[in-house]
This record gives sequence, C-alpha cells and structure tokens, in this order.
Amino acid sequence: MFTKSNSTPKYNTFQNIGFMIRLAWNSDEKMVLVLCLLIALLSVAQNLIDLYISPVILDAVENHVPVIRLLFTIAGFAIASMAVSAALTYARQNSSPGRISVRCEIVNLLNRKAATTAYPNLEDNRFLKLLEKSNEYTNCNQEAAGAIWETLTLLLINLTCFFLYGSLLTQVQPVLILVILATSGTSYFLSRHLDSYRYTHLDEEAEYAKRMLYLLNQAKDFGAAKDIRIFGLCTWLEELYEKNLEAFLAFHRKVEGVYLWARIADVILTFLRNGTAYAFLIYLVFQQEMDVPAFLLLFTAVDGFSSWVLGILDGFRTLHKQSLDISTIRECLDYPEIFSFTDGIPLKWETQKSYEIRLEHVFFRYPNASEDTLKDINFTLHPGEKLAVVGLNGAGKTTLIRLICGFYDPTAGHVLLNGTDIRTYNRTDYYTFFSAVFQEFSLLAATVAANVAQTEDEIDQKRVEDCLEKAGLRAKIKSLPRQYETCLNREVYEDAVLFSGGETQRLMLARALYKDAPFVILDEPTAALDPIAEADIYGKYNEMTQGKSSIFISHRLASTRFCDRILMLGDGKILEEGTHEELLNLGGKYAQLYEIQSKYYREKTEMNHTDMSKFTDREQTKFVYRKGEGRNVSE
Repeated sequence: MFTKSNSTPKYNTFQNIGFMIRLAWNSDEKMVLVLCLLIALLSVAQNLIDLYISPVILDAVENHVPVIRLLFTIAGFAIASMAVSAALTYARQNSSPGRISVRCEIVNLLNRKAATTAYPNLEDNRFLKLLEKSNEYTNCNQEAAGAIWETLTLLLINLTCFFLYGSLLTQVQPVLILVILATSGTSYFLSRHLDSYRYTHLDEEAEYAKRMLYLLNQAKDFGAAKDIRIFGLCTWLEELYEKNLEAFLAFHRKVEGVYLWARIADVILTFLRNGTAYAFLIYLVFQQEMDVPAFLLLFTAVDGFSSWVLGILDGFRTLHKQSLDISTIRECLDYPEIFSFTDGIPLKWETQKSYEIRLEHVFFRYPNASEDTLKDINFTLHPGEKLAVVGLNGAGKTTLIRLICGFYDPTAGHVLLNGTDIRTYNRTDYYTFFSAVFQEFSLLAATVAANVAQTEDEIDQKRVEDCLEKAGLRAKIKSLPRQYETCLNREVYEDAVLFSGGETQRLMLARALYKDAPFVILDEPTAALDPIAEADIYGKYNEMTQGKSSIFISHRLASTRFCDRILMLGDGKILEEGTHEELLNLGGKYAQLYEIQSKYYREKTEMNHTDMSKFTDREQTKFVYRKGEGRNVSE
C-alpha cells in the first residue's frame, strides 16, 4: 500500500541554481559558466542572421539593387553565419567536459555521504530512497545534474530572442503578443501541473523500481548463482519480477492517462495560437498594409516568437523538474547526522595508553519497534581482556556489538570509553579504535594487498606480508602467479581468484591485523563454516590478538572457551557471566546449551563414522532421521 508524498521540496529553483553555480565555481570549472553565456550569445546571433537573411535579400531584389551589391550582401550573411556557427560548435564541444566534471563532483559528494553517514541512516528507508533517486539523477549527462546547464543556456537564448522578436511584433499588432502569451502560458501551467503530479508520486515509483532492481541484482549475483540453479529459483525470480513489473506498468499507465489529456489540450492551444497569428498577417497582406519582405520577416518572427515563448515556458518547466531532482540530491547530501563527525572531541589512539569500554544500564530499541532489543546491559571490557558474547540467534549479540562500535547510540544508558560517553567524541576518530570482522564483510574488487591494507596508496608491503603470514595465508598467496597483486572479484577482473570460506576468513584476519587497533571485534564471521573450521579460525584470531582487548561473538559455545570471560545473552539481557568452567559449574542456561550443542556434534561425528552398510535401507533411513532430531540410534 503506497501513499502520496505530501512533502514539498526543501529548496526552491533559485536556491538550486545557486547551488550548481557555487559548485561549478568552487570546483575550478568556472568555464562552464562562461561557456553557457557565450553559447547563448552566439545562438542569439545565429537566430538573428536566420531571421533577416531572406527578407533583406528579397527586399534587395524587389528594389533592383545592383548585382554586385546583392552578392556582397549574400556573402556577408554567409560569412557571418559560418563564423558564428563555427564558434558555436567550438563552444558547445568545450562545454561538455566541464559539465561532466561538475556532475561527477556531485557523484563524489553522494558517495562520500553514503560512506560516512551515521550507520542508522543506512537503515532509514527515507534516506535510502533519497540516495537511490539521487544516484539516478546523476548517472548520466541527460539527468538533472548534467542537463541543467543546457536548460539554463536555452532559457537565456529564449528570453533574449523573446524580447527581440517581441519588439518587432509590437510594431504590427500588440494583441498578437497577448494571444501568444495567453495560450502559451496555459500550456505551461498544464505542464507544471504534470511535473507536480510526478513529484507527489515519487515514492511510489521509487518503491517499484527498487523492488525490480533488487530482483535483477539477485539474478545476476555471482554469489547466488549456485542456489538459483540447485533450488530452481529462476522461475520464482521471474514470476516475482513479472508481478512487480506489471504493477510498475499499471502505475505508468495511470500516469500516462493524465499526460494524454494534457497533450490533447496543448494541441488545441497550439492551433489557436498559430492560426490566429497567421490569419492576421495574411489579412494585412491582402489589405496591402504590408509588403512581401515585411510579411516574410513578420511571418518568420511570429513563428519564432511562438517557439521562444514555448521555449521559455518549457525551459521553466524543465528547470522546475530538474530543480526538484536537484533538491532531492541536496536533501540527501544534507540529511541530518545524529552523530558528532566534525564537532566532537578529537580522539587519537596512543600506544602507551590503555583503554577500556564500559556499558552502564544500556537499553536499545530499534525505530518503530514495540520492545527493547537490549535491556539494562552492564559490563566492562578491560584492557587486554578477551571477552566472549554468546547466545542463540536473536539474543541481541550483533546489536550489542554495533552499540560498542558506535554504529548506534543507546536508547537509554551510556557507552563509555575510559569513563567518557562516546557521544561526546568525534565519531570518525572513535571508529579508528576498532578492527572488526563482521558476519557480512566485503572484498574489494582490487588486489590482495589492497584488500589487506584497505587502500591502494602507500601500502606497507612488508606489513601486508607479515599480516598474511600470521593469518596463515601467505603460502597460498605466494603460490599464485601474481602473488600479492592478484585481483579479487571475477565480476570485475577476468583473471581474479576465488578464495574458499576459510581462506577468506584468514584474509579478513590479515586485514584486521593490518589496522592494528586497540579493540578487536569478531561478530560471528565464521557462522558459515563448520565447527572445527570455526574453532581453528578463532584459535588463530586468539593467537594474533594477544595484548589487545577482544570481543568474540558466537552461537557455538565451544569456539570461545579460550576467552577470559563469557557473557551469556538471552532475551536482550545478560543471563550469566563468568569463565567457561565457571558457567559449566553454575549449571544454568550456558551449561544446558553447551551440553545440547556438544551432544549434537558428538552424535554427528558418530553418524559420520558409522558403517551404514550393515543396516537395511529402512534402518538407514531411521538412523539418519533420528540423528537429525538429535535422538539415539537404538530404540
């Protein structure tokens, strides 16, 4: 169910023009502005030459001027026309790079906003829609961010020619101008109404487009290719796409119905405007109140004046539409930031200083949720301590980590760094205190070295090699033809390599080691691996993070036994706290869950080593079925 967007644009047309002019001026593309003016002046000159060339030559012929004078007149017009045309072509060709540069500057601003905005904004549907539409309005030179310069140039041309042609027509009959202005003005307001109609339905259009784009991306996603084929998802994806496409087309049919009536009205108005003007001029000729050269001049002027009026109105309509789009871009760029990224207290990690994080009575509730996800959380991560946070899926482990990392602020309570609430610090500086490997991580379409260093500039090659050595991946990298310059991501590079799950985890470990921050966060990065592989990776993490404060998140309790302290989460609360042995001796939730998991993995191992050939088919089926339920083999 969609609702109309009742919001009005935050910025008006003049403000958006000023924004684009300031952007061009500040990005060293001042020639964009100069060339717009130059193109406008040359275009006006070209139109005046075209307006006067035929009447002047016809008048010379009627008055029997000498042939040599006539030839000089024709040559003068021809030379002037060619010179202006050549200069106009040169100016247009040289204006394109500057316009593209300004548009790309906006793209960079949007990318920077998306990469640096407060994390909650990335879960805010309003911000995501603004970002999606902003990317659409900047993705080519025909969209608002690139096309507005052409619109402004055409408006300058149309306005200048409007006054020049209008001064000619007022000498004949001022009523003609009123008729043309009245009919053209009506056409303009119809067109403006259509733009406003489109803007009020912007969210609905964006929602349909977002759904279809998601389905297309899933169908093309290299990571989903195996699932699509194994589970036969192709038909299902096609059906979902067709369903959303039909809804999208139905929406556009409704919009086109509104546009159709507006076009019919515009045709009628055009007929009235041009028919009245031409009939009046013909009448003057028959009444011998106008000679043929004057008729030709004014006939051309009427046609041109009509086009200039329409050009002005259409230009303002186009400018209004582009202004709405640029307003959307600016709203995205100006989207409120809830964290202190620029004005917070500066924070810098000092190697000789120790740091601790303390949570005091922390509550957290997601927007529009009816219950708190975390409830009265209290604990301290001491310097150099290895802390495990365990619990079943949905216990609040990941939310807790996001609070510690500063991605969220608590709904109530405090997250303190060395006794100071992190909300008072510069949030960007605070992020530098963490090396983290999350459940969902990204591999750059870049070299192995760049993925470890997270940059392509000033890579410390020796440090990269050392981190990969510690992570147990150096031998693998050395075996590749291009070694550390091997590219990842086959969607971009044909010769890229694909790492296994365990190898990717080790690469993520090397990346975390390279950053060398005081706090290390591991938020179930090995959830997709089997328990033995997970234990191996966590063991490697443990070895490599000696002396650092570390938090290990897992729902497999056996993987975090080496930690100094374990927090057992459940229903958003800390249910139990202690070492592995202390929690087992306590005989509470942790011990119960540990026993269940241990029993499951023991039975799974037993089943893997059982000689199934001695059972009948029916007994084998019972065996597998009961093992899946965690029950004993014997009845």
